[in-house]
Amino acid sequence: MSARLKLTLSYAGIVVVSGILLLAAVGLFLLRYVPDVQIVADIFVPNRSDLLRAFVPVAATVMLVLLAIGLAGGWILAGRMLAPLDRIGAAAQLAAEGSLSHRVALEGPRDEFRDLADVFDSMLEQLEAQVAEQQRFAANASHELRTPLATSQALLEVARTDPARDVDALISRLQEVNARAIELTEALLLLSRAERRSFTRESVDLSLLAEEAVEALLPLADRRGVTVEVSGVAALTLGSTALLQQLATNLVLNAIVHNLPFGGQVAVRTHVQPQALALVVENTGPVVPAHLVATLVEPFRRGVERTRSDDHAGVGLGLAIAERITRAHGGSLVLTPRLDGGLIVTVWLPHPYPVSGP
Repeated sequence: MSARLKLTLSYAGIVVVSGILLLAAVGLFLLRYVPDVQIVADIFVPNRSDLLRAFVPVAATVMLVLLAIGLAGGWILAGRMLAPLDRIGAAAQLAAEGSLSHRVALEGPRDEFRDLADVFDSMLEQLEAQVAEQQRFAANASHELRTPLATSQALLEVARTDPARDVDALISRLQEVNARAIELTEALLLLSRAERRSFTRESVDLSLLAEEAVEALLPLADRRGVTVEVSGVAALTLGSTALLQQLATNLVLNAIVHNLPFGGQVAVRTHVQPQALALVVENTGPVVPAHLVATLVEPFRRGVERTRSDDHAGVGLGLAIAERITRAHGGSLVLTPRLDGGLIVTVWLPHPYPVSGP
């Protein structure tokens, strides 16, 4: 039976049972005071048997009327009560067919059905945004992967038709293109791992990871004339050492590469607050327009000064990976443009042992 039929039978059953109880109360509490003997009087005075013969057919008729009213009214009320579920079911069916733009948009006062519809609409909105993001990411990834493959194919075609080809130069160029393809593939795998949150959590000191990232990238900073300073206190959190190390490395590398041509500066700091920890990477550089700041964490976004000719331009996934790693650890990544150029990247992570306020 459908839910509507079950509710209808329930409503009708309640009405009928209520009618039976009411009639039974009349019969038990009123008829018991009427004697069941022939009453002699100048006029006809019915006894209990006479009243029962007159009462039972009328009671049966009343019960039939109550049953009909219960079924009809129950069917109507059940339909009105279940109408929101029909709309939610229709929206779910459209979502199952691939249409995520439809919304229930239930009107009326706020009740359980309205709350359910609002939650369902919110879920559809998030799914639509995630699907759109995945489609955009897949398209960008395909484009980025096609570039080195097409370059390799072009180099091989030219080498095959050129009798005076330089084999060593060809091999060197193919190695560069292949290295870029490998770098992009590894970045995509790392991004996927961070989004799945498939890692073991352990105690990690952000200050040590920041120092290791700076130490590993100091040669690059020296070649670019960038001064890097590290300061702060021990900041222990729970997470993946490998992913958080990649997070710190990406932020420091991004700050070094996208800096001033000469005399650039990078400051790496850690802070500890009662409820959260912070890793701050601040760098000088070109002025970043405010409207571009929010887009820098999107995959394959290279910003205003990033070019493919730069040996360390990367694949456009540095900040995207950092943002996904931060989110996978329950934190948030905040980008703030500096007034005189450059960027301040702040990673907030939850404190493993938060201290409640006074």
